[in-house]
Amino acid sequence: MAFAKLSRRVPVLLVILPLWLLASGGGAMWYYFHREKQQALVEQERFSKNVSAPLLADDLRKIVEVIGERNASSETAATNLSRTASMIEGVLGPSNTGYPVKKTHGPAKWPILQVTLIGKDPGAAPVWVVTSYDSRQGSKGAEANATGLAATLAAAQALARDKPNHPVHFIFLPHSNDVESSVLQTATKFHELAKLTGKPHALLCVEAMGAGETLWLTSRDVSAAPLGRISGLGAVYGAEVVCLRDDTDLASMLFEMDLPAVRVATRAQLTDEDEDDRLPFAPTVAASTGRLIELIRRCAEK
Repeated sequence: MAFAKLSRRVPVLLVILPLWLLASGGGAMWYYFHREKQQALVEQERFSKNVSAPLLADDLRKIVEVIGERNASSETAATNLSRTASMIEGVLGPSNTGYPVKKTHGPAKWPILQVTLIGKDPGAAPVWVVTSYDSRQGSKGAEANATGLAATLAAAQALARDKPNHPVHFIFLPHSNDVESSVLQTATKFHELAKLTGKPHALLCVEAMGAGETLWLTSRDVSAAPLGRISGLGAVYGAEVVCLRDDTDLASMLFEMDLPAVRVATRAQLTDEDEDDRLPFAPTVAASTGRLIELIRRCAEK
């Protein structure tokens, strides 16, 4: 009798058990992804920061005075370049702003760093915000490019809660200002990364943000989207006014690679004769950074 009852139960168990496993597994997966999504929202809520002159002053002091010269010209300068990369990762990473930081091997031992603000339409053409974290040889690199780096860090922090239509990628390059380093190879490596997402909707190259509050936009691509979105934030300048050297700025190099790059700054390029060791005035950088953030928002929404 007991055997007969057991025999009748076996088919029922064979049906119920897989269903129970499927339901419990599905419930566990739903809980995992729901929890991950909620945790991501909490991190964005927790770590977003508004632009402030005191915070920018602290970042500028660290880059210019505490770290100093950042390039591959000496052991000390090379160590400082690595320290700057670590600073970027620390400021924007999970323990601070909350971004996952993607690292791509550059042409030398220093990484290209990337954080991404996911857009409402992940398939939309992205906005790229590119800056460099090196300095030229023998210089602490205040304008070239501590101000551009600090402004881009502050913009990434301020925009952490935004939900733009277009994805926004913030890129930090290890070589751009030191002409003796692998500048062209680094730009080529970035070009390879940019090609993976198709033609950019906009590409902003940020540098020299400490000379004034209003933005100077320069591009050899006269149809570049940001040029038509500068109203109230600054003005468009010709290359003959801004690029005082032989088109060696990052935006010009990327334009030669068929990218719609726009230089965003508050002054013309520095020359080799320009001293670049003085700590920038943080309130001025804060004001220009506010305009940079608005420009990024305008580019990412249209």
